[in-house]
Amino acid sequence: MTESDQGPDKPAQPGQPGQPGQHGGRRRVPRPQAKGLRIGRLARAAPLVAATGRTAGETVVAALRGRDRSEVHARSAERYAEALGRSRGVLMKAGQILSFVSLGAPGPGGGPNVYQAALTRLQDDAPPMEPGVAEAVVAAELGAPPEELFAHFEPVPMAAASIGQVHAARTKDGREIVVKVQYPGVDQAIRADLANSELLATFFQLVRNMLPDLGRSDAKALAREVSERIGEEIDYATEAANQQAFADAYRDHPFIRIPEVLPEFSTPRVLTMTRSDGMRFAKAVTAEQDLRDRWGEAIYRFTLGSLRGLRMFNADPHPGNYLFHDDGTVTFLDFGCVKRFTRHQVDWMRDSVTYSLAGDAEALLRQQFSEGFADRADPPDAASLLAWSRESLKPLLSPQPFRYTPEFAASLVDLEFSPVGGNAETVKKMALPPAYLTISRIDLGMTSVLGALGATSDWESIRREWDCDEEPVTPMGQLDKPFRQARPVFQHHPVGRD
Repeated sequence: MTESDQGPDKPAQPGQPGQPGQHGGRRRVPRPQAKGLRIGRLARAAPLVAATGRTAGETVVAALRGRDRSEVHARSAERYAEALGRSRGVLMKAGQILSFVSLGAPGPGGGPNVYQAALTRLQDDAPPMEPGVAEAVVAAELGAPPEELFAHFEPVPMAAASIGQVHAARTKDGREIVVKVQYPGVDQAIRADLANSELLATFFQLVRNMLPDLGRSDAKALAREVSERIGEEIDYATEAANQQAFADAYRDHPFIRIPEVLPEFSTPRVLTMTRSDGMRFAKAVTAEQDLRDRWGEAIYRFTLGSLRGLRMFNADPHPGNYLFHDDGTVTFLDFGCVKRFTRHQVDWMRDSVTYSLAGDAEALLRQQFSEGFADRADPPDAASLLAWSRESLKPLLSPQPFRYTPEFAASLVDLEFSPVGGNAETVKKMALPPAYLTISRIDLGMTSVLGALGATSDWESIRREWDCDEEPVTPMGQLDKPFRQARPVFQHHPVGRD
């Protein structure tokens, strides 16, 4: 993995067979097949099913023999990671999602989360295609081999991930670019995965092992949501449209960068964009604190501004989706899984935060009823609900500036999912509607990243810029506001102005 890598690949929505790039027509070239890609339903599920079966059996044996069960879980985690890494598509993507959503959360029995530790290695690299396969995909999709299309095409990939790999290249007019090439056959494999009840049942078990206390949040609903998002990501044309929407909105932003798509070299299975060089996450967390604070604020502003202003956001906030730069700017990558929200949903989220911060328990409870988070026939206690909600808003309620920590990120996972401790009765009576499952992933993912960075800022003042139309307090906010004011796409409705 190089620091100029364009980020791990993400799956997307099933699309039509490759359309010609805008540079010209397509030659009818047979689609190449990747050697060893297992597409059959049972074949795809078998490695993970076998790992699950061994885990259950060894846990029983360990209990009978009085052995330390943590050793069993450690071996199990490695088997899951190995099976997921080989599988491509849905299984590997599920492992990537779990690896950062549960960042810092305790494992079974309260011990270290060996599942998360093992699955973390899925965040960046995966085995690449055999030599020549990527070039064959490019030729089949774009109608000519890479050596005819580009001034240079690097045959060795910069990065390989769940459904494709990234190659450095240069256009004939001198632009440095990257070409993301989908593994041949992976789209059929993902469709088979999504229809594979055996595989999904095994995924439910993995979710239970990673997050054993899910409260009223249904593990099956979580798995379905993950499956639906993955099912939207197979078509790179969808990703290109998503990425270009963000690139158009943030073009020339003072600290947010989005690579530009080259539509003439892009199809449903090949995505070409301008190259971005930067620092990877593993190195960024070791940088000077002042720089990490600026990166953290950039990520926070991108998250809040995209949700409030654009009503959309990348629903897979993976640590590999950022490139960090020495000037405090951040490049955001991979827009295959973009969640769009209605104005009503954005207003509901904003108002829920506002009522919580104001301490209005009854208004907050009415909010939960309105969207199905709570049942009027068996409601949570309003005061307890408020206390639970305010605990998760600690970065806004605490004296500013506030520092995110890995410990706070881990506590947020427990707060949202665990039906034990001081919030047990509230959690047990709450449910997360499918439309809002993505919000939990975005929140947990961003909090995990900010916690790892140890990012510090006046987060409440940033919220008030958007929700109360107040003037920015931080230097980055003073750069951000005039940019947004000049872009009609960032129109929003502060509290009291709907």
